[in-house]
Amino acid sequence: MHCRKQDSPGPCAATAQPGRGFSVGFISLGCAKNLVDSEHMATVLRDAHIGLAPAPEEADIILVNTCGFIGDAKQESIDAILKACEWKKSGACKAVIVTGCLSQRYREELQQSLPEVDAFLGLDQLEQIAGVIRRLERGEGGILRVSRVARKVFLPRASRLVLTGGPFAYVKIAEGCNHRCAFCAIPGIRGRFRSRPMDGIVREVEILLERGVKEINLISQDTTRYGADLAGREDLPRLLRALGRLGGKFWIRLLYGHPAHVTDEMLETMGAIPQVCRYLDVPVQHAHPDILRAMRRGGGEKAVRDFPARARERLPGVVLRTTCLVGFPGETPEHFRQLLDYVREAEFDHLGVFVFSREENTEAYRLPGQVSAAAAALRRSRLLQAQTGIAVRKQKARLGRQDTVLVLGPRRGVRGVVCRNSGQAPEVDGEVRLEAGKPAPPTGDWVRVQYTGFRGPDLLARLR
Repeated sequence: MHCRKQDSPGPCAATAQPGRGFSVGFISLGCAKNLVDSEHMATVLRDAHIGLAPAPEEADIILVNTCGFIGDAKQESIDAILKACEWKKSGACKAVIVTGCLSQRYREELQQSLPEVDAFLGLDQLEQIAGVIRRLERGEGGILRVSRVARKVFLPRASRLVLTGGPFAYVKIAEGCNHRCAFCAIPGIRGRFRSRPMDGIVREVEILLERGVKEINLISQDTTRYGADLAGREDLPRLLRALGRLGGKFWIRLLYGHPAHVTDEMLETMGAIPQVCRYLDVPVQHAHPDILRAMRRGGGEKAVRDFPARARERLPGVVLRTTCLVGFPGETPEHFRQLLDYVREAEFDHLGVFVFSREENTEAYRLPGQVSAAAAALRRSRLLQAQTGIAVRKQKARLGRQDTVLVLGPRRGVRGVVCRNSGQAPEVDGEVRLEAGKPAPPTGDWVRVQYTGFRGPDLLARLR
């Protein structure tokens, strides 16, 4: 199943299974939250005895799970849909299904503009996938199953598939978002914030650990807000403590938070539980109060300014990742200079930069002072250049140090063995490249290494 770049199957990875009727191949785009949705649909299909193809080009039916967040993501999704439809024209596949954020956001428009697609499913219709496949097997088409508002939270099955290609998994702890950031279309796509009950999350993690998963990545649109909709009965620190009580050697990583919701209790809890990685992915978006106010970012400048120092004080050794947005309407050169100064002062370990995407049905769509694409691209380059200098200094400081890493296994085209340390999130932060040895450490093992160099975002190491 083609869902991510990893080549080695993980301990729970799907393999092609013979099934009656058509086989289904996945193209899963966008964030890890989307990958979890693909895993859920694949599990539903497997449990319904529908075959799963090892790659989309080998499938009878291609399912494209799309992203519809910003312009570049939408274009990538459209390109993938058109490519799948070309395979259909050539006879390589018999039907194409489109699911995910794009189909949820543009349900009627997509069906009209892409008549060659046989079925569209929305975010609340994932569990209907097996029934849709059966209809396609009977020769039906023109299927549209998309509710106007996404409201559900799907509970993973005990037999859930993991399609990461390694000894790690994503666990979605909440769905939707209540923040009304002026630039963001996510609340209109995925609906209001809704948390999963804690006992179900703990049981899911327990099952994954029993099946050999070594790294649990907790994800949602705002992980730091977990439980806010559950009348105070559950919250993130309580969830972390419950997961820590499972015991054993594994990692818990927190992805996608909000600076206004990073509490002292949360930081202290992270430090008290050995399984929790001292790692935080918290997008700040900007640092100038005028822009943060226009963006409608809760907590404003104080939350952004205080976050790095407070996190490092309460959680020594924490690795900080953030995301910034440049080119927001009204952003002047002075606004950008303040953001650039902030990034230089904060010295984040990892940083991503997005250029503002003008999205319909968001408040920022009609704001005056739209920044030119050229100016925004230049600002992005300058911010990344500043971050590169910071990253190189931090990489050099690691040389000679020892660390414990998780073995991800060999990878096609990569010399040595690919590993990850606790300060590297999957797919975005680089990896550890371990010198080839005989015998190579098994995938899923913990090994002690010493850093010997670096190449871009990747660290080079040898066994200790």
